Amino acid sequence: MGEPVEKLSLRGAAELTLDDKGRMAIPARYREELMRHCGGEIVVTVDYTPGPYLFIYPRPQWETFQARLMELTGFDDGVRMVQRRMLGYAMDTTMDGQGRILISPTLRKEATLDKNTVLIGQNNRFELWNESAWQERNAEVKYSAELLDKLSSLAL
Repeated sequence: MGEPVEKLSLRGAAELTLDDKGRMAIPARYREELMRHCGGEIVVTVDYTPGPYLFIYPRPQWETFQARLMELTGFDDGVRMVQRRMLGYAMDTTMDGQGRILISPTLRKEATLDKNTVLIGQNNRFELWNESAWQERNAEVKYSAELLDKLSSLAL
């Protein structure tokens, strides 16, 4: 499948504002790494399940993910729907000179994004949430015994 993709370290959270044109400034702490890694070329798409957030991938990570996604059999209705959603909504964008990327109206609507957003680093990609949806989701998190058992193996 080609050369291995460089590992990234996209972590942390940032509260951001979308401007009237739907542009979002990537926080300065990520810009240099993204420029070095992918020349600022980004792919924005929806999650495979309808949710109030978007995935933001550096292009090389997206291409690796996309290739793996397309290796799944298209004969399964669920797999086909995931492929339709993630590929159908995928939008290419490039950071401009001020480190901004454009989030299309279609993607903003799909993720119910308004002016106030939260960008969450997920190592090789970001999640972009509506700020109030992110706060609600955090308040709903339940730590089951099963989850705590899985986390205990990390020696937190």
